[in-house]
Order: sequence, then C-alpha cells, then structure tokens
Amino acid sequence: MEAKRTFFNLPEEKREKIIKAALEEFASKGWKGASVNSIVARAGIAKGSLYQYFRDKRSLFLFLFDKAVGVAKETLKRVKRQTAEKPLRERLRESLLAGVDFIERHPLLYRIYLQLVFERDVPFRQDLIGRLRVLSFDYILSLLEEALKRGEVREGLDLKAAAFLIDAVMERFLQLQAFPHLAPGWSPKGREEVEQRVEELVDLIEKGVRP
Repeated sequence: MEAKRTFFNLPEEKREKIIKAALEEFASKGWKGASVNSIVARAGIAKGSLYQYFRDKRSLFLFLFDKAVGVAKETLKRVKRQTAEKPLRERLRESLLAGVDFIERHPLLYRIYLQLVFERDVPFRQDLIGRLRVLSFDYILSLLEEALKRGEVREGLDLKAAAFLIDAVMERFLQLQAFPHLAPGWSPKGREEVEQRVEELVDLIEKGVRP
C-alpha cells in the first residue's frame, strides 16, 4: 500500500474522487503521459494536498495497481469458491466470463493494466506485470490440479505447461474486449457472441487436457 495514513483519514467521498481522477488520468495517458497537475485538477484539490496523501506519482500509481490486484484476487476467489463442485470445463468458462465482467465493471483499471503491457518505459513494469501473471497462472494451475484429482485431466500431462497455455489463451481473449482488431473476423460483438467464443475456447482446452 503506497498511500499515506492521511489519505485514509479523508472522507470516503473525497478519497473516491481522488482515485477516480487518478484512474482517468493514468488510463487515458499512461504512466509517462500522466500528470500530477492534471490529476489534482480533475480531483479539484491543491497539488500540495495530493503530496500529503501520496509521496509522488509512483506511489499513487502503485496504490491504484494494488487496488486492481485486490479486486482481481477477490474475483478469482469468488469464482473458485462458487464453482468448487463443477467440472473443469465449467470452471474455465466461468473464469473467462468473470474476466469479461471485470473489464466491463472496471474499464479504467483494465485500461491501466493494458498501458502496462504495451507501454515499455514504465520503470517498474516487469515487476507489476509479473505479479498479475503469477496470480493468474497459479489460479489456473490450481484448477488443473483439482481436476486431475477428479480424473478430468489425463495422467502425465504437464500441468504447468497446460496452465501456461491456458493462461495465454485467456489473456489474449480478454484483450479482445479492448482491441477487437487482434482477431479480425473472430472478435465477439455483444454478450451472446462473447459466450459463444468462450464455449469454443473452453471446448478446445478441454479436448487438449482430458483423458
């Protein structure tokens, strides 16, 4: 957590206003283009006030990133808990759809993540992306390990290799929500097509890992 204690002493409405202003600035301009001056102007506060809450731009950005990671963790925990008794196919399906829902509910958080992926000159970029990728990889690996115990995955399958492949496929699919040109002619349009594409991907994955 990169925020100072003084930030949490603020009324919730003011905290949310600052968070919203920072999210909009970083999401639209990226790390390099984002300006503290623009953030305080959006939030309607003095520049000196922001430095009472965050040490610098980096601290503010890391605070937002930690917020995004927290939301992602809770989403994965919820899906894993709610699908605990379901077969692997359904768990993967629900995981992908939860990812789509996350993007729809938190478009600015996801756009900041994409800025990290595609903006090369963020000084702490590799560490932050690594944290998210480990989170996603470990989640998928745990689903495969549980599926193996239930006989849904064939013996001898390299679970780490399978988790890597599935993670890459799911990540690419989620990126289509922001960049449909990544798969011209196949990118889904609307919820119905999203669900159809998810079924197609899950079907391919299931055929690749089942006994």
